[in-house]
Amino acid sequence: MPVEEITASAAGTWTLGDRTVHRMGFGSMRLTADPDRARAVRVLRRAVELGVNHIDTAAFYVSPGGPLGVGTGPRRYATDLIREALAPYPEDLVIATKVGPSFDEASRHRELTPAELRRDVEENLRRLGRDHLDVVNLRIVRREGRDSVAERFAALAELRDAGLIRHLGLSNVRVDHLDEAQAIAPVVCVQNAYALDANRWADDLLRACGERGVAFVPFFAIAGGGRESGAGGDHGDAVRAVARAHGVTPHQIRLAWTLHQGPHVLAIPGTGDPEHLAQNVAAGAIRLSADDLARLG
Repeated sequence: MPVEEITASAAGTWTLGDRTVHRMGFGSMRLTADPDRARAVRVLRRAVELGVNHIDTAAFYVSPGGPLGVGTGPRRYATDLIREALAPYPEDLVIATKVGPSFDEASRHRELTPAELRRDVEENLRRLGRDHLDVVNLRIVRREGRDSVAERFAALAELRDAGLIRHLGLSNVRVDHLDEAQAIAPVVCVQNAYALDANRWADDLLRACGERGVAFVPFFAIAGGGRESGAGGDHGDAVRAVARAHGVTPHQIRLAWTLHQGPHVLAIPGTGDPEHLAQNVAAGAIRLSADDLARLG
């Protein structure tokens, strides 16, 4: 089947709270790096055409600056691009956003206060043109022994109770953070950097999420250790061999491996290239054998 004919439904579905999404989603961070707004809008619209109904974004996805640390020209917020491309929004579309760290140069990676978290929630609402946010993930900076999520997660829970947020999640956390948050309010998803060759310390977290019915949403599943710099060409012999056997790209095998880690695992690959977008979505149709998975590790 041609790549263009495979839709996000091939990956199956999962329920985030009371919202059902296809397990193959889309991450919006990289859209901000391209000064061509029209191209970003086309990619977002094409993602929805291909059945994507779970889009990841953040209050701090912006260029120039932001987590990518790149870009020139006027400020471009991913949330603005999403609104421009997709509003009025499809009824089944779930937009998950993140709040938590500061990316200002003067206070880079500082944790936001509860009052600042409310400010970022309100900014997300304004930029997305929504009266509530589907999912808000509290992104933290991990610092062993001094990274409790309780105060700030409780602040987001208050905004949930007030109707500004529908569901809550966590990002960049450990199992003990999940324990802490679930004692305060329901958690529908955990979003961490995770790939077949990077951050495998989170295997236990992935399993804990599955046992508790919480979605595990890896980012940098393609980039791996390349993180913000993006996908590279160093995939390793096993990835390349499995890709050749299936007649697909190594990037697609990385995404397929991600989805094979459990029915609760969602993928949110990001790209600003329509061709790569179609390939990413098509990866949801790849079925890896037990031998494939053993070879990949």
